[in-house]
Amino acid sequence: MSMSLLADPALQTVALGAILLGLVGGVVGAFALLRGQSLLGDALSHAALPGICAGFLIAGGRQIEALLAGALVAGVLAAGLVVVISRRSRIRMDAALGIVLSVSFAVGLVLLTRIQATGGAAQAGLESFLFGQAAAMLRRDLWLMMPVALAVLGVVLALWKEFKLVTFDPGFARALGLPVMALDLALTALIAVAIVLGLQMVGVVLMTAMLVAPAAAARQWTRRLGPMVILSAGFGAVAGLAGAIVSATARGLSTGPLIVLA
Repeated sequence: MSMSLLADPALQTVALGAILLGLVGGVVGAFALLRGQSLLGDALSHAALPGICAGFLIAGGRQIEALLAGALVAGVLAAGLVVVISRRSRIRMDAALGIVLSVSFAVGLVLLTRIQATGGAAQAGLESFLFGQAAAMLRRDLWLMMPVALAVLGVVLALWKEFKLVTFDPGFARALGLPVMALDLALTALIAVAIVLGLQMVGVVLMTAMLVAPAAAARQWTRRLGPMVILSAGFGAVAGLAGAIVSATARGLSTGPLIVLA
C-alpha cells in the first residue's frame, strides 16, 4: 500500500469511523450475545429505516443529525414494542422480535418508496442507508460519532459490575435490590445507539453483524467476560480497519460488506 493512500483524508475518516464502530459494536455486542439477544440487534437495525425516513420528512432534507435521531427514536420504540408484545401476550420473545423486524422494515420500505416517488434531488442517496455508504462519511460525521462512542464505552465501564450481574444472574441481581428492568433498558439503549452509529457506514441490513460477529469470535477464545469484551472490541476494530483499507485499494467494493467479511 502506498503512503499517499494512507495520507488520504477520506480514507483516514472512513478508517477511524470503522474502528470506532468496531469498538462500540464489539463491546455492546458481547453483552447482547451472552444475553441471547443477538436477534434484538437485527430487529432494532431494521426498525431504524422508518425512523430515517421520518427524520428526512420532518427535516425536509438529508440532514444527518435528523436522520440518525429518527433512527434512534424508532429503535427505542421498537425495543419497547417487543417487550410489550412478549409480556402482554402469548407470543414468545423470538416471535415478537421477528414480527417487529419484518413489520418495521416493511413500513420503512414503503416510506422510502414514497419519498423517492416525490422526485427532486433532496432524497438522493437516502437508500444508501440500506447497505451503507462509507465513502459518503465526512469529517464532521466523525466528530459526531466520537463523543457518542466514548459515552457508550463510558456507560459500560461505569456500570460494569451491574451489567455483568444482570447478564449472568438477573435473579440474584433482583434479590440484591438492583433495578434489573432499568439496567435491561440501559443495555438495550446502548445497543440501539451502537446501531445508529453504524447505519451510514454498514447500513440497516448488515449492522447486526457488527454486533454478533466480533462477539461470537471472541467467545471462542475465552470463558471470562472481561477478556471476551476486550477481544470482541479488538476484533471489531481490526475488521473495521481492514474493511476500510481493502475498500480503498479495490475499486468498486463497498466498505460495509468488507468489514463484515473481515
